Amino acid sequence: MKTIYDYNFKNRKACLRVDFNVPLDDQFQITDDSRITKAIPTIQKVLKDGGSVVLMSHLGRPKGVANDQFSLRHIVNHLSHLLKTDVQFADDCVGENADNIAENLREGQVLLLENLRFYQEETQGDLEFAKKLASHGDIYVNDAFGTAHRAHASTAVMAQFFKDKCVGNIMANEVQNAEKVAKNPDRPMTAIVGGAKVSDKILIIKNLLNFADNIIIGGGMAYTFFKAQGGSIGNSLCEDDRLELTLEILEEAKNKGVNIILPKDSVISSEFSNDAEIKVCKSSDIPDGWMGLDAGPQAVEEFKEVLQKSRTILWNGPVGVFEMSNFENGTRSVAEALVEATQNGAFSLIGGGDSAAAIKKFGYTNAVSYVSTGGGALLEYFEGKTLPGIAAIKS
Repeated sequence: MKTIYDYNFKNRKACLRVDFNVPLDDQFQITDDSRITKAIPTIQKVLKDGGSVVLMSHLGRPKGVANDQFSLRHIVNHLSHLLKTDVQFADDCVGENADNIAENLREGQVLLLENLRFYQEETQGDLEFAKKLASHGDIYVNDAFGTAHRAHASTAVMAQFFKDKCVGNIMANEVQNAEKVAKNPDRPMTAIVGGAKVSDKILIIKNLLNFADNIIIGGGMAYTFFKAQGGSIGNSLCEDDRLELTLEILEEAKNKGVNIILPKDSVISSEFSNDAEIKVCKSSDIPDGWMGLDAGPQAVEEFKEVLQKSRTILWNGPVGVFEMSNFENGTRSVAEALVEATQNGAFSLIGGGDSAAAIKKFGYTNAVSYVSTGGGALLEYFEGKTLPGIAAIKS
């Protein structure tokens, strides 16, 4: 798979798919610009070579209807500031206005097109729409890993109209770091899989059984495992239709020599509230009317012990309701153990989504090896699926 460093962009016009789907407040001010800042090196590589850039992105879910709330014009000033150049803006992503500005772009200039998802053809992967987008440049660059699992017009379909195509900095880093975990990890390799539901993580757990040494299972999903084994879980989250599946996972892990670690004890509460009464008990012996909301002290110690001995770590999903202060200790402790392991030479990959939010909340974003920008895309990668955005570059 070629990257931007395989090309010289002198006198070339790059159609660059980025992920500028950033959060805006009610005054249309950007509240977190990390997705934009991470794309800057890719844009600057093209400009420094002497090329020009046509940026394409989506923002929010406008469902095929133009809406100022989701207009990319709100980020033009900030993007211009970051690039130290005036970014031009087209009030459409196809059509006469966009065509004219793109056609007249000169060396060192940047054009941002309006939200791709103002057209339903974008999410439908429409061929003609993709062809129109492709007409804006002569080389295709995909740097939107967060959408790499979508077979949309701009993320996968339009690549076929280019002889030259490659991935940008973000995509290259994401794939490289994911492969460090999945293809040839230093051993022992430990995965922490958390979150609310087993059903959300079935495929990733099954695929992890092929290359992990240890799998720590935490969060609400752990209680389905306990109930399946005959435990009492009170009012804890449980997917009764997944009980048999969890037993199959435990059996397969045993056959493959993979160590599954469930939280021995839990911090439990009588309500899903930060202000309710709390106590600690065995995770398989939770009284009626109580629910497990965090890993308990024994569980945390076991998790830490496993992580300290690990050389490769993947973290996907919190081990408790970390958004509430009374139930954040388990997730915070996992984050601290990850940081310590990283300092001792382990490779740690944080799998986007809630895990990235947690590591950021506790101030450890820069203390781990890599924090993924693509929650859904990375999840599908570790489920063993082919990502359309990557396959289109390789074809």
